[in-house]
Amino acid sequence: MIERYLLRYFLAVIDQGNFSRAAAHCHVSQPTLSTGIAKLEQMTGAALFMRNNQRVELTAAGTRLMNHARRIEREFNLAEQAVAKEPGGAPLRIGVLNSIAGDVIARAMVLTGLDTGIMVELLPGNERELLARLDSGRIDVALTLVRGDKSEAIIDDGYGVALSATHRLAGRDEIAAEELASDPMIVRRHCEALSATSRHFVACGVRPHFAFRSTNDERVMQMVAAGLGVTVMPMSYRWPGMARARLKDFELRRSIGLLYGARAENMSGEAAAIISAIAQALREAHAQGIRSEESP
Repeated sequence: MIERYLLRYFLAVIDQGNFSRAAAHCHVSQPTLSTGIAKLEQMTGAALFMRNNQRVELTAAGTRLMNHARRIEREFNLAEQAVAKEPGGAPLRIGVLNSIAGDVIARAMVLTGLDTGIMVELLPGNERELLARLDSGRIDVALTLVRGDKSEAIIDDGYGVALSATHRLAGRDEIAAEELASDPMIVRRHCEALSATSRHFVACGVRPHFAFRSTNDERVMQMVAAGLGVTVMPMSYRWPGMARARLKDFELRRSIGLLYGARAENMSGEAAAIISAIAQALREAHAQGIRSEESP
């Protein structure tokens, strides 16, 4: 019989992309996780991963097992929720894309009044992590990038340059990458547009000095406002002392919306009010960004 922890190790390798991150995610050592995967391969009689120095990829057998493993893990989570004896019921678990501004979520919590009678858990993550958690039942709703028709889109957001309000180009509606050739760049390492941004600057012949790298957007905006460098981020982001402008010829956009798990498919009452408040706060932040862009 295949034990549940082996399937969790297996799914963690898929979701995290390699064995070391999967081990950290599962709170075990890498040798322990590797031994577990080897045991699972022995039990199934097939290699599940193709390994190299850069990444791991699923074999055909691994792909077949993945579909069953995700379904089993989801059923386990639903069973645990069904028998949970928590005061006030199970908490509403909301996954939030790392690159959504933190003040938007904070504003949403203010709009709900935090007096809803149910507990809320916010779990940040990148797009892949949130989809995996949603699929396995570890979160109820994901506020994330949405694609296709299986989602409830809230906003469509573009990207632009963020620079200090005292920068020589502050006040411009649009800035070309070439005009930033002499400026240090701050890298938002978690941004889903990072690769596209890098390609755009390289195509424009700009190879900036990187003054700071971070996955913390609030810290990035503090450094931008202080004049340490410039960066590219969604236009809905605002910070005191930070100016915004469109990045010329950079047309990439993103849609942010809601994806629902099984427990949240028929959400109503206080839980639905919290989700509506988050959507409203996101729309307001986006509208404020649009008004700022259109201001003379």
